[in-house]
Amino acid sequence: MTTFALKIIAIITMLIDHIAAIFIPQNTWIYIAGRVIGRLAFPIFVFLLVEGFYHTRSVPNYLKRLGIFALISEIFFDLAFYNSFFQSSSGNIKTDLPKIFSDNQIFDTVVKRFMSYQNVFFTLFIGLATIYFMSIIEKKYKDNMVYVNIINAIITIAACLVAAVLRTDYSYKGVLLIVAFYLFRGSKILLVLGILLINQDVILAFAVFAMIPIAFYNGKKGKDIKYFFYTFYPAHLLLLFLISLAF
Repeated sequence: MTTFALKIIAIITMLIDHIAAIFIPQNTWIYIAGRVIGRLAFPIFVFLLVEGFYHTRSVPNYLKRLGIFALISEIFFDLAFYNSFFQSSSGNIKTDLPKIFSDNQIFDTVVKRFMSYQNVFFTLFIGLATIYFMSIIEKKYKDNMVYVNIINAIITIAACLVAAVLRTDYSYKGVLLIVAFYLFRGSKILLVLGILLINQDVILAFAVFAMIPIAFYNGKKGKDIKYFFYTFYPAHLLLLFLISLAF
């Protein structure tokens, strides 16, 4: 299975998850089924992130792309899941949108809304930065593994705190999963155990099934759709928001 195939699986399962989260009542089996299917998406994206880390020509540029699309996607993420740009909204886009330009709503717009909940690109950005700094420490102090382990543990804890404070999608668990895929790269058994230990929740635990398509990864790139995902994420959120306006 190529990188292309894994991306398609991740995109489809993510879309199913978001459709369930936005349109389906929570007390239904369809909602639960959609959310369970959606648990496969994040581990696959994490796997691809770590593989990309090893194969990219420039990690700083990789981080820059994630950061830019995290900021761009946040607008559409808020619209899709909160029907607003900021936390104190009435839930009506027609009355809320003008408020974003009001002086007395600057705090809500810039701070309170931003600190409410952030899209998954923020989690991926923090996670990539974490393993990047870890790799630097590993190279710089390769002859002192005790020192490396201590510093990398501190880096990981700090990154988890940042994700928790910013309330990014998957929060600190998302960062831990990225670190696990980095540390246990090449060991499917340890990755399975890592997913189960980190996702101690019935629905979240279904993320372990993402290891099935990952296990068939053949190391080949396949069709290049790198920028397709970057644009698909905010685009599909905008589309879901527009559809929700009709209901």
